[in-house]
Amino acid sequence: MATTPMTAWQLLALEPPGWGGALLTGAVTTVAISATAFAIGLVFGLFGAMGKLSGNRPVGLLLKLYTGTIRAVPELILIVGLYYAGTDGLNRLLQSFGMPPVEVNGFVAAVAVLGFVQGAYMTEVLRGAILAIPAGQIEAARAFGMSPFLRFRRVTLPALLPNALPGMANLWMSVTKDSALVAVVGYQELALTTRLAGANTKQYFLFFLAAAILYLAITLLSNLVFHWLERRVRRGQRLTA
Repeated sequence: MATTPMTAWQLLALEPPGWGGALLTGAVTTVAISATAFAIGLVFGLFGAMGKLSGNRPVGLLLKLYTGTIRAVPELILIVGLYYAGTDGLNRLLQSFGMPPVEVNGFVAAVAVLGFVQGAYMTEVLRGAILAIPAGQIEAARAFGMSPFLRFRRVTLPALLPNALPGMANLWMSVTKDSALVAVVGYQELALTTRLAGANTKQYFLFFLAAAILYLAITLLSNLVFHWLERRVRRGQRLTA
């Protein structure tokens, strides 16, 4: 006896045999990977920008090699290479100390690799934002006897944020899409869940359309958040459309 084909609503139901719940879980995982990688990239970028502007030649050359290499090599190659090479290197190091090998968690590996990649781009965004700060503001802070940390917190950080936010918003949008690349190392987020749903039901168009809508929702919500942040850090300045 032939079974009745499931409707689109049944296929997208939150409860099995529908795949809606799995897609939403994948979307949450995508946001979690992206947010954590973005935060790691922000830390890398901040130290990278400060290092490039420090005037230390060896540090500057090392950071220039880092940013140049990361921006020149496709993200997919970096993710696969760093995942497998990093895991192999870690296990070789543990073996040299007589310790058993470990299996790297997929979420940790995805976040670490994407954060490392994001750090290179964030370095240039923050470096440009710092260079855009009028030199007189920094000199005035030095004249008042502010320590480097206080000078950064009270002068540099508030002044760089309005210049850096547009670039940071673009990097956030980029990392939400790049998170789909971690599927190649077997970690299940929205893109991999979509492929699994399509493969199991043969309804590829339906599930890829649903995934596109979820990515669009993440993007639109992100735009609202960054627009709010920009209005907040530009208080007292004229905002252009």
